[in-house]
Amino acid sequence: MKVPTGCMFTHVIRGGGKKITYQNAGVDCGFVGALSSGFCNWRIDFNYANTDNKTYKVSRGKTHPKCTIDPMRNNAPRTLPRYGKACAHLYVNGVRRVTQCHHITE
Repeated sequence: MKVPTGCMFTHVIRGGGKKITYQNAGVDCGFVGALSSGFCNWRIDFNYANTDNKTYKVSRGKTHPKCTIDPMRNNAPRTLPRYGKACAHLYVNGVRRVTQCHHITE
C-alpha cells in the first residue's frame, strides 16, 4: 500500500517511556505529487498495540469528505498502559493506504 509518487506519509511521536507528549501524522507531497487532486474522503487513525501485537486502543479520526493534498492529524498527549507500538494509518475512501509505526520500549 502506498501514497502517490512524490508523497511521503510521516508519523511523529515525542515523549519518553510510555508517556506520549506529542503525536502527529500526515502526508507531505512535493513535485509531481503536489500536482495531483489530493486525497478525498480521508481519515487518519492512531492504533496502540501491546508487545504481543494485540491492539488495545484505536483513536479513530474524523473522515474528511473534501479533497486535500496534505491530510494531517494531531492526537492528544497520553500515557500508554503498556509497552508495544503506536501506529498511524491513512484511510482513503475507507481503504487503508499506508501505515507507519513506532515501537514503544523501555
